[in-house]
Amino acid sequence: MSVTHAIVLVEVERSAMPTFGGILADLEGVQEAWSVTGDWDFVAIVRVPRHELLADVITAQLLQLPGVLRTQTMVAFEAFSRHDLDAMFSVGG
Repeated sequence: MSVTHAIVLVEVERSAMPTFGGILADLEGVQEAWSVTGDWDFVAIVRVPRHELLADVITAQLLQLPGVLRTQTMVAFEAFSRHDLDAMFSVGG
């Protein structure tokens, strides 16, 4: 089964900051939610069984949450873990 992964950056109104992370993490399809520093306030890791379902998670659910100012979605093509990278670059190991 092919799973679609997306990383979603989220900026929210200051008043939404205290509760937004928990609300974001509870959305169907959101596997992880992080509060972060920088230009964005939260990062969500979204996993859905079909890429068509991204619209439901992001447009129909996430963008409708109170306090959302903007988002940026990046669909992942390929995942690499530390283990995979170590094995790829090890020499004679």
